[in-house]
Amino acid sequence: MAKNIKPRAQDYAQWYLDVIKAAQLADYSPVKGCMVIRPEGYAIWEAIQRDLDRRFKETGHVNAYFPLLIPQSFLTREAEHIEGFAMECAIVTHSKLQKDASGKLRPAGELEEPLIVRPTSETIIGHMYHEWLQSYRDLPILINQWCNVMRWEMRTRLFLRTAEFLWQEGHTAHETAEEAQSETLRMLDVYAAFAEEILAIPVIKGAKTDAEKFPGAVTTYCIEALMQDGKSLQAGTSHNLGQNFAKAFDIKFLSRGNKLQHAWTTSWGVSTRLIGAMIMAHSDDEGLILPPKVAPYLAAIVPIFKTPEEQQKVAAFIDQLLVQLVGEAEVAAAKKRQTDPALPRYFFDKITNQAIIVDWRDNRPGDKQFHWEQRGVPFRLEVGPRDVDANAFVLKKRLDRSKETVQLAAVTPTWFTGALAAIQSALLEKARTYRDANTHTATTYDELKHLTASPSGGFIRAYFTPNKEIEAKIKQETKATVRCIPFALPHQPSTPGKDIYTGEETTTQVIFAQSY
Repeated sequence: MAKNIKPRAQDYAQWYLDVIKAAQLADYSPVKGCMVIRPEGYAIWEAIQRDLDRRFKETGHVNAYFPLLIPQSFLTREAEHIEGFAMECAIVTHSKLQKDASGKLRPAGELEEPLIVRPTSETIIGHMYHEWLQSYRDLPILINQWCNVMRWEMRTRLFLRTAEFLWQEGHTAHETAEEAQSETLRMLDVYAAFAEEILAIPVIKGAKTDAEKFPGAVTTYCIEALMQDGKSLQAGTSHNLGQNFAKAFDIKFLSRGNKLQHAWTTSWGVSTRLIGAMIMAHSDDEGLILPPKVAPYLAAIVPIFKTPEEQQKVAAFIDQLLVQLVGEAEVAAAKKRQTDPALPRYFFDKITNQAIIVDWRDNRPGDKQFHWEQRGVPFRLEVGPRDVDANAFVLKKRLDRSKETVQLAAVTPTWFTGALAAIQSALLEKARTYRDANTHTATTYDELKHLTASPSGGFIRAYFTPNKEIEAKIKQETKATVRCIPFALPHQPSTPGKDIYTGEETTTQVIFAQSY
């Protein structure tokens, strides 16, 4: 058990922050509620961006960029939207600073209209779609934006909830309601596939209740994941906005019948919250565990030696090992471009920029092992003089901390790819097993209260007809909310059941959970 990390069973919230600190992923900034994403954390975000961006473009979307500042009047056009975000808005009211009589800098030029630092971009993008859209021939408009947003959060936690965070937001416009609905569900499927295939996080897809949906949306769909403390985390959302924003911003087009009509729009997004989800879904009391598909370093090679002669012997073996892993050309190229001879990088995959690193630093081998273990590197390879004599090395897996001896002759890129795939698959299966073991059923409200009071928490399946007032009461009494109305559940009953709160018959089954 790592001394610098509080065990999950003792203090889960502190454990989470300790893992982030130990892995040097992020820090709190001098600006209250904001975070600094360190290179190690940003590399994970780049991996997330890279894969999602590919998926977006494969589905016909293109990237664009819209202003950070939004006129305040824009937000007032869609009443439900402004009501939902009013308390979270950061506002720019002045354009410059000047010194007062005491020499202190004070705001000077008051703006004619305050500007909102974007909490989300539906309004300003809606304005631009109004400018761009003329005919049905201009549809669909399929645009994504990678950017930052700001929501004035008072209670923050790194990656999960900060005042400023990074995300992508897709915004599309369509000719028909059916096309908009299809787009909304298609992007939800993209998110679910990404979460499971890349982050190894199993998710449940479903619709939000009216009490939980995005302000201004007709329907909000989500993917929900279960964290190791039994709480649910909303990992992504996709919104069918109907014609609400189109009417607010006059997004019209000339239809095939030569009539003006409003477009149907959607929006969808995921954020750096995904990094927090990944940490909480997989990491342990020793530190970070990274799925190989987002790990900046796939393996860390740790040389072990005492004398210059042993160092030379080990180095020659590692050079051969690297040639068999990444090829002679990459080994030669890496040696030419190295900027840090103590930590040389050899790219295993140049498309994803994922590398194998050799730790030549003047530290004890145990310290190096601890260093890479806490950073979640999937594999650590130890090479000492005795290993060289045996023409082998010791392979240590971060996932279960197991180790095995591997003969150099067995090493090929295909061997390594297979080992990485096995770890990726094992992470997903482990998380899915945990989720399924912590998914319960409540048939009465008392059962729901008992399950939500349990320290282990979890997903709670129950018959329930969504109702804003009743949901508010349940949240007040249990701290649980309806996470989603799932599309499908294992062994979901096909017959009606009794609503856990009212006792009335209903065909709707939902997932309750406490959440982040």
